[in-house]
Amino acid sequence: MRRTFWGCVGVTALIAGSVSAQQLKFEPGEEARFNWQSFEEFKAAHGDLEGQSLTLFGPWRGEDEILFNSVLAYFNAATGVDGRYSSSENYEQQIVIDTQAGSPPNIAIIPQPGLLADLASKGFLTPLGEENAEWVKENYGAGESWVGYGTYEGQDGSEHFYAFPYKADLKSLVWYVPENFEEAGYEIPKTMEELIQLSDQIVEDGGTPWCIGLGSGGATGWPATDWVEDMMLRTQSPDNYDKWVSNEIKFDDPAVVGAIEEFGKFAKNDDYVSGGVAAVTSTDFRDSPKGLFDIPPKCYLHHQASFIPSFFPEGTEVGADADFFYMPTYASKPELGTPVLGAGTLVAITKDSPAAQAFIEFLKTPIAHEVWMAQAAFLTPYKGVNVDAYANDPLKRQGEILTTATTFRFDASDLMPGKIGAGAFWTGMIDYVGGKEAEAVAADIQRAWDGLN
Repeated sequence: MRRTFWGCVGVTALIAGSVSAQQLKFEPGEEARFNWQSFEEFKAAHGDLEGQSLTLFGPWRGEDEILFNSVLAYFNAATGVDGRYSSSENYEQQIVIDTQAGSPPNIAIIPQPGLLADLASKGFLTPLGEENAEWVKENYGAGESWVGYGTYEGQDGSEHFYAFPYKADLKSLVWYVPENFEEAGYEIPKTMEELIQLSDQIVEDGGTPWCIGLGSGGATGWPATDWVEDMMLRTQSPDNYDKWVSNEIKFDDPAVVGAIEEFGKFAKNDDYVSGGVAAVTSTDFRDSPKGLFDIPPKCYLHHQASFIPSFFPEGTEVGADADFFYMPTYASKPELGTPVLGAGTLVAITKDSPAAQAFIEFLKTPIAHEVWMAQAAFLTPYKGVNVDAYANDPLKRQGEILTTATTFRFDASDLMPGKIGAGAFWTGMIDYVGGKEAEAVAADIQRAWDGLN
C-alpha cells in the first residue's frame, strides 16, 4: 500500500530550515554510545567547504523534519556548508517539476524506487560510483538488496548506482503481549512451522491465536498484501519476488497463488482469527490489535509493521506491555535465509556539487545514523553503528533484524502499478478472504494488470 504517513504547494511555500553548529543535539566527544571518531575523521576530510550551500528536499515533515535537521547540523558543523532541508506535502510531484524545470535541489531524498528510476532514465540523477555501491554491499545488512534498490538504468542505457539508502522501515514483525504468553506458557516460535504449531496450541487451549483486520476506508485490503509479500519471501527466492513485482511472474502463477494460500491458512480459518473469518474484512486495521490487550485476550498474535504501536492502548510500553518477534521462516526452506519486508528512503544527487558529494560521504559515517537513532523512530541496516545508541531496546532489536537480514525487499504493492498494487491487489484480497478461491482472485488481478497494456 502507498502508506507514506507524511503530511500542493509551490516551491516558494516550502518550509526550509538552516541548521548551525550551535544547534548540535549532542556535544561531540561526550557520551560513549556515539562514534565521535567518525565525525572527527569526516570533519578532517571535508572541512574545507566553508561558505558553500547545499539544498536538500525530501519527504520528512513535522517531527521527522526536526530530527533530520538535527542530523544535518553535524554535517554543517563539520564542513562549514550551509545545508538547508525543505519538504512539501506533495514532494513526489514537486521533485519531478523541479528537475524538469532545471531547478532541482542538490539532494533529493525519496522513498519510491520507481520514481528514482524514472528520474535516472531521464538523466536527472548523478551516478554515485561503483565504490559507493560496493560500500553499501559490504556495510549494510542484506547489502546487495539495498544496492539493487539504488541501481537504475540511466539516460545512456547503462545501469549505475544512483541512490544511497538512509533510514529503513521494518514490516516482518509479529506482535504479542508477554504477560499473556507467560501465563499460558507459550514460547516465541523460531520457525514458521513452530508459529503454526503455536496457533494450533492456542486453539486447543480454548483461545484464539490471531487478530487480523483488513479495513482501511478506501484502502481496505492493504494489510493482506503485507501478509502475502511476507509469505512470498518465505516460500520463493528473492529473484522470483522481483519477477512478480515486474510482472515477469504473473499473479496467477502457482508461486504467487501459493503465497496467497499461505496467508489464507491464517486469515481464512475461523478457529484462528478473533471474530471469525467474517470479522477479518470488516475490522479496521487500527482496531485489530486491541484484542491483544483484552482480559482475557481475544487474540495472542498480530502481524503488522513497526508503526502499529501507535494504535495500541494509551500508555502501552513496547518491550514490556507489548512486544514483537521476527516473522519466522520455514525450517523446510533454509536456502531462503532471513528475508525482511520493509521500506526505506534513498538519497540521490539531483544537482551535483562538492557539498553534495560530501553529504553522501557523510551518510557513510556512523554518527549520521546514531544522532537520529538516539532520539526517535529511526532504523538502519548499517552494521557499523553502535546499536547501543538506539533510543530504546525495542528499536535496538528491530535494528538488529535489519543488520542480520540476508534479503531485504520493499513492499511489492508499492512497486507495482498503482491500479494493481493500490487497487486490484487490495480488492482481490478482500474477495479472497470473503470466500473466493485463490486461483480465481489471482486471475482477476492478472487480468487487471494485462488491461493496463
